[in-house]
Amino acid sequence: MAKPTPLSGFPELLPEQRVVEQQVVDTLRRVFELHGFAGIETRAVEPMDQLLRKGDTSKEVYVLRRLQESDSATDSGLGLHFDLTVPFARFVLENAGKLEFPFRRYQVQKAWRGERPQEGRFREFTQADIDIIGKDELPFHHDVEVARVMVEALSTLTFLPPFRLQVNNRKLIQGFYAGLGAPDPAEVMRLVDKLDKLPVESVHGLLVDEAGLTPEQADRCLELATIRSSDDSFVDRVRALGVTDPLLEEGLAELAELVRRCAPLAGEKVTIEADLSIARGLDYYTGTVFETRLEGSESLGSICSGGRYDALASDGRTTYPGVGISLGVSRVLVPLLNRGVLVADRKVPSAVLVALTSEETRAEADDVATALRRNGVACEVAAAAQKFGKQIRYAERRGIPYVWFTGEDGHQVKDIRTGEQVAADPATWTPPTDDLRPKVVSTRSTTERTDRPKEQQQ
Repeated sequence: MAKPTPLSGFPELLPEQRVVEQQVVDTLRRVFELHGFAGIETRAVEPMDQLLRKGDTSKEVYVLRRLQESDSATDSGLGLHFDLTVPFARFVLENAGKLEFPFRRYQVQKAWRGERPQEGRFREFTQADIDIIGKDELPFHHDVEVARVMVEALSTLTFLPPFRLQVNNRKLIQGFYAGLGAPDPAEVMRLVDKLDKLPVESVHGLLVDEAGLTPEQADRCLELATIRSSDDSFVDRVRALGVTDPLLEEGLAELAELVRRCAPLAGEKVTIEADLSIARGLDYYTGTVFETRLEGSESLGSICSGGRYDALASDGRTTYPGVGISLGVSRVLVPLLNRGVLVADRKVPSAVLVALTSEETRAEADDVATALRRNGVACEVAAAAQKFGKQIRYAERRGIPYVWFTGEDGHQVKDIRTGEQVAADPATWTPPTDDLRPKVVSTRSTTERTDRPKEQQQ
């Protein structure tokens, strides 16, 4: 068999990298649950009409088709979901009678998107979403809440670089474009959203050629997009542009409240900023929109985004408005893992290797391992009864900090990092808390830091 070739856009993690991902997911889950969010998992596939009904996603959807389909031009009418918001909206509609509203859910799951692979962008990736969805109405304070929860979750991942949460409100920008007299405010919004990919001059030309704006109107739209503020001073700057519209005023009020309520969370690692260039590409967003960027890794684009959607889920009688934010777990972690910025301090969960003096003593070694596991100590028995020096080197290569010996003098455990060896009872012994489970180490600092939840540090 020829050596396999990696598939571009489908990342796979080594064990020590997977440790990092699992601890990130565990930390997110803990924070989300502390705020009352319940976990769900939805199916991997959705009907094509659902996947294609919102936003320009037709080129990104992977279609599901049987290999031996008699007519290769047909498909099952199913596609792999490209995000978790559309499946969640469908889930709510199907299960509305069994849910209590407002319904708060978190979801950590794979998604698939047929786009060109590059750093931080993959065809298969893991997302972590939180959403709050209501029945017919959902008060604005939930927009503030999901922003604060995600900021808390990201802040708990202490090994990540500092990050910037950028917020805007589509009511604000849509009302501004309408008040300015734009023929198609939605088209203006779509084009302005390209500012992070195209030069200002190019976007200006598109606004004139494709959105039907005059050059003066295009100038005003781009002037709005330059406004950024870490407090609510942006309100006066927008009003100074001389455009009035009721929807604009509603958006200004909501965005100002969100910035004020999130400001106390800002600090050395967290910047919260009103950025009036943010629009988000998917057209189901109707109010608040979020984007988040890592400092020093801006090339990754937004690693955490979302917003308010008032009409994504409706059965014709009842509408279920919602607000949510999604963290691209793979987008954040895979580049940092590939650069060696993040790593686990050992390749396996084992804290102890139980040494073998001979194959005849394997049953006794298994009993020792069983006793240690009853105390919550992850361990494994040596694969072969080699010389002790080889067994210790085997533990070193895997990052296992302790080796357990059983002999005529009883039980002894050795810290192979320091060489210290002491008598111990497998029924009661546990290692120090820091050695109990693998830790996430950041090479950005000489200080080892971990995001392990407190209950994992007991």
